[in-house]
Amino acid sequence: MMMSRRTTLAALAFSLLAGTAFAADTIKIGVNEPLTGAFAASGTYVVNGAKIAADEINAKGGILGKKVELVIEDNKSNPTEAASVAEKLITSDKVPVLMGAWGSSLTLATMPKLEEYSVPMLVETSSSGKITTSGNPFIFRISPPSSVEAEAFEPSVKKLGLKKVDFLVINNDWGRGAAADFSKMLKANGVEVGLVETMDQSAQDMSAQLAKLKASDADTIMVTSAVDQLTLLFKQMAALGLKKRIITTGGSQNPDQIIAQAGAAADGTMHLTTFLPWWPEKTPNPEATAYFLGEWKKRGFDFAGATESFRGYDGIRTVAAAIAAGGGTDPASIQKGFWKVDFMGLNGPIKFNKSGPAGKESGQSKPNVYIIEISGGKVNQVQLGG
Repeated sequence: MMMSRRTTLAALAFSLLAGTAFAADTIKIGVNEPLTGAFAASGTYVVNGAKIAADEINAKGGILGKKVELVIEDNKSNPTEAASVAEKLITSDKVPVLMGAWGSSLTLATMPKLEEYSVPMLVETSSSGKITTSGNPFIFRISPPSSVEAEAFEPSVKKLGLKKVDFLVINNDWGRGAAADFSKMLKANGVEVGLVETMDQSAQDMSAQLAKLKASDADTIMVTSAVDQLTLLFKQMAALGLKKRIITTGGSQNPDQIIAQAGAAADGTMHLTTFLPWWPEKTPNPEATAYFLGEWKKRGFDFAGATESFRGYDGIRTVAAAIAAGGGTDPASIQKGFWKVDFMGLNGPIKFNKSGPAGKESGQSKPNVYIIEISGGKVNQVQLGG
């Protein structure tokens, strides 16, 4: 009861403190992303995509007659820092809505702050199932939970002839959640699940885990980690002569960056992704994809970052749509507006379905999921199913 009272008072205090902020000339959107630390490459891509969206929105006149202002903060790839950043954005910068926080552990750490101050957040990347099932009505996610990824991959299990699968995942909510969800799906399809090896997000030497995986009789290794660590992994696998089917999950692998940095060591690896920048005409919204990729190139950014940066682009466009639909710039109006969002993102329709306990549901959109393979130094699409 005391905790509930404190939470209510905190929200009320914030409301009084920030009352004038929402009448300002700009609409502030807090951006809580890893710009340093283990996930810095991915977080930077997302932020650059977000800037393209904000510039596009402002060039068209803004929202509700106001320009969008991104307030960008670095959570340093650290959950404690992510929570502090969220509180700073809400109480000091007085943002009525946030986007973040890339990694699942980072997002989960911010979620109590959203409830404490009654401020909504658009989740652009994180895939842990707990994010939308724990009963936080201020969470709206456009990235797929790992259970949706597993579901999308299911038709390919027989096609690829998977018999036994080992896992090598980052030791956090993202990695452990992926291993659990994919294991459940594989077992339901008669595939044996073997080792589940973990690695710290900052680890650079994975030789101990790879030695175990090499000695295993599994035909496939499913890997969940960020792009820089994946590059190291593929090089170390090649050096060890580990030649098994590799499939990465989470859509944060940037295949072009892997090709550039791992070279032939990446050949034959397969990756689940939610965007197809290599074939704009195959995306659900070719016109928007062409615009986004054109802007990305115009700004001198590496094409490799497009597979991650589109999340920031679609994320800010979704926040803008929620503000417009809610008809106000206060947190409560924006929260209601999220439930009315319905437009075509770069990877499919963005529309929120209820997820989690009744009365405290989070919003979950369901994007498309694709599988690609690196072969001969190029990216090739693999058709899912029959």
